[in-house]
Amino acid sequence: MKSLTRFTIFTTTFTMAMFASAAQASTIPGPLVETDWLAANADKVTILDLRADLKSFAAKPIFKKDKKTGKQKLVRVGGHISGAHLVNYKKVRGARSIAGNKVDKMLPAKADFETYMQEAGLDKGKAIVIVTKGESNADMTMAARLYWQLKYYGEDDMAILNGGMAQWIIDGRKVSSGSAKAAKGNWVATAERDEILASSDDVEQARQNGSAQLMDNRPIDQYLGVWHKSYVYANGHIPGARSFANSLLTQPKAPAKFLPTQTLTSLAQGLGLNPEKPTIAYCNSGHLAAGGWFILHELMGNKQAKLYDGSMHEWTLEKRPVTALVLEK
Repeated sequence: MKSLTRFTIFTTTFTMAMFASAAQASTIPGPLVETDWLAANADKVTILDLRADLKSFAAKPIFKKDKKTGKQKLVRVGGHISGAHLVNYKKVRGARSIAGNKVDKMLPAKADFETYMQEAGLDKGKAIVIVTKGESNADMTMAARLYWQLKYYGEDDMAILNGGMAQWIIDGRKVSSGSAKAAKGNWVATAERDEILASSDDVEQARQNGSAQLMDNRPIDQYLGVWHKSYVYANGHIPGARSFANSLLTQPKAPAKFLPTQTLTSLAQGLGLNPEKPTIAYCNSGHLAAGGWFILHELMGNKQAKLYDGSMHEWTLEKRPVTALVLEK
């Protein structure tokens, strides 16, 4: 009888443990999800609607009739997925002091980022899907930037909606135009994963000894030094860096979906990059390069890929070396 009782207790305990493990298992199938998956699983995840154009969250989509086909064509994204939490991209990053310099658009301190995500209504213990307007590749790399920040602070159970709201609307799915309302969440930053973050010194070391390849995800004219952003203080790129323009990561128009992983791999190889080698992605401020990091680290599985958070803004603030195309006068 004792043996039977012990067996029953063991079986019950084992079964409960299995159920607990299943409950904790990820509901996300991969770093990218499509609209059909999200439509079927919206009640199981937290949807973070990330955008800088906050008014569009409560607006209605705008369509225009195509003169050739007679079909309605999406002209402007408006509205959101029901239940989504609005996240202001302008508040996702902030200024930090590094070596006496004020460096803008940086990863916030742990406590600050945790507070902002709680204010956006994010709770712990639930899978996350990040949704942007999906009108451009900049929108999709915006999603990758928030993904990277959440990843840095310990989040793993998350994905980006491929094509964003543009794809959602084009697929004829229901769109809400109500205002944003969210109770304060209880999400907690649980880690600081320095293995996906590169500093200026890390970049300099890679430049000197080839310990990592440098990937510049800015437009090619900025890489070559034709012009630069106002918060970058020199023309050109970090010596030795290879160009992989952000515009190559996604479709050029809405819905701006990421290209298939095999296509991205081939593009990287064609541009002289090895998708399996340690890599530091950079751009002007760590926005566009988050897309470069995302395709390498999350889609291609290169766990030696890092993001240089300060990018050319910090690099040129520190007056480090750059290389530019010499233009004839």
